[in-house]
Amino acid sequence: MLALATMVAAALASTAGAGSSTVARTQAVNCKGQLRIGIITPLTGGAGFLGQEQLSWTRFAVARLAKGLGLNVRVVLGDTPVEKGAGEGLVVAQKMISDARLVAVIGPATSGAVASASKALFAAGIAHISPSATRTSLTQGSTKEATAAFFRVVPGDYIQGPTDANYMVDKLNAKKVVLIDFQEPYSVGLADAAEAVLKRRGVTTIRQSTSVNTTDFSSLVTRVPSDAEIVFFPTQQPADAQTFGQQLLEQGKRAKVFGGDGANNAQQFKLNGSYVSNFAPDISGIASSKALIDGWKRANPSATLGSFGPPAYLATQVALNAIKRACDAGKGTMKTRRDVVRQVKKVRVPISILGGAFRFSTKSNDPLNARFYIFQIQSNGTYKLVG
Repeated sequence: MLALATMVAAALASTAGAGSSTVARTQAVNCKGQLRIGIITPLTGGAGFLGQEQLSWTRFAVARLAKGLGLNVRVVLGDTPVEKGAGEGLVVAQKMISDARLVAVIGPATSGAVASASKALFAAGIAHISPSATRTSLTQGSTKEATAAFFRVVPGDYIQGPTDANYMVDKLNAKKVVLIDFQEPYSVGLADAAEAVLKRRGVTTIRQSTSVNTTDFSSLVTRVPSDAEIVFFPTQQPADAQTFGQQLLEQGKRAKVFGGDGANNAQQFKLNGSYVSNFAPDISGIASSKALIDGWKRANPSATLGSFGPPAYLATQVALNAIKRACDAGKGTMKTRRDVVRQVKKVRVPISILGGAFRFSTKSNDPLNARFYIFQIQSNGTYKLVG
């Protein structure tokens, strides 16, 4: 009887969820009222710095752009700490789906959260535009992990992995590289992409794997050969890259740490001589972005300019313009939220905050002609662009 009651309750809960999702998906939306944009990102936990930076730029974009587009928009927060795993993306997405006035999502920020939440967001007709999810299989390949409602304004591992690997060979003369993954989509995908290129170019590779919750890396460091030049460490928690690098030094290993975009944080990862790659340049050197930076600093006087926030501004800019296009096409009313999905790839940004013009590829929901940048950490902790 208890088992039967549990099954009935589960069925009712499932039906209720599906019903609310269906209603939200099919309801018309009056563009003259308040609309909502969700942001799904790690606001707390080890990658909380990333989410807070993305949130500040998302809010800044809405404050700066929405009124000029004739829109009244409020940002709704969804926290997905990386320590809770990829499934938290779906949990947060389901809460947002029930809000019929929520017409787009910025994020999810991580690849695992995108893979977890994309089908539910697609079923609800919600466009989700990530400023940081890079796993190749989200948008490419025969079995895509994300749906047609998912877009990203940054390139994926299909560019980052080869870029990092080729730099190791061409500029650092690497002959032996250790690659570490953390048993979650971001690091596994990026390590796979880099390893494939390294092997093809004749580099000896050694693969290690550990939990995303690991905080003491001494046992991994012990297994790093003394003649390895590079340890590829694609973490989403930059403090871990710092710890790992310090433990390398303590054990007398000569290998340099090479982090992916998830390690790009000058406050937490500042080990002299290490490397990081990122999908965004240091925009402080882009003249056309100066006014935006100044405005963001006035709105966020205690914040530090990083590489994760500006793509969130671009993602929000794309979302707002897609919403505007959907509202105009419906003469002030969206028939369904899916109207926004249909407009996203039509958006063009003549002068992007990241430099140059922005548009999507015609072949996938990825940005056209995007690239990754490589930085080396200097003795004073600053990041110097080297590739």
